[in-house]
Amino acid sequence: MGEVGTFARGRRFTRADVVDDGIPSIHYGEIYTHYGVSASAAASQVRRELAGQLAFASPGDVVLAGVGETVEDVGKAVAWLGETPIAIHDDTFRFRSELDPRFVSYFTQTAAFHSQKNQYVARAKVKRLSAAGLAKIEIPVPPLAEQKRIVTVLDSFEALMNDLSAGLPAELVARRKQYEYYRDKLLTFEEAK
Repeated sequence: MGEVGTFARGRRFTRADVVDDGIPSIHYGEIYTHYGVSASAAASQVRRELAGQLAFASPGDVVLAGVGETVEDVGKAVAWLGETPIAIHDDTFRFRSELDPRFVSYFTQTAAFHSQKNQYVARAKVKRLSAAGLAKIEIPVPPLAEQKRIVTVLDSFEALMNDLSAGLPAELVARRKQYEYYRDKLLTFEEAK
């Protein structure tokens, strides 16, 4: 990932800095509790007085959780699609590239990403992943039109998975497995010869 984009770490803010009306922000914990593949609205805001001390992700960046309680949580991502920059917590990383941000976010859900990421997670009480570790992860880079096509297909599967009226719970389980299979297939590429 380091060959196709850049990583930057967020800056510290605390729960005491969270306010009802302030600067839109993403806290690392919200990435795996509030957000899905992408977001265009912030779940929380921090005090405006912190503006000069904060780090921001721009629209089109991907924000990745750098810490978590489990190895699975670390590295979870959300593509920021809002209209303005958003403040990011110091336990997150901003990934900026020419890749489709939703494609990158979907890629972080794959078995290929997790198997590579597991090599770089520091396993203490809190699991941590560094920008240097993230930069070593190999990501497929199909043409942008193909990335967008893949995102469209995965969005359709995602919509089906989230539509509770789509069928019985057993059907949802079957579709979730089908979705995971096709997601991994769509995001796995043979090396160019």
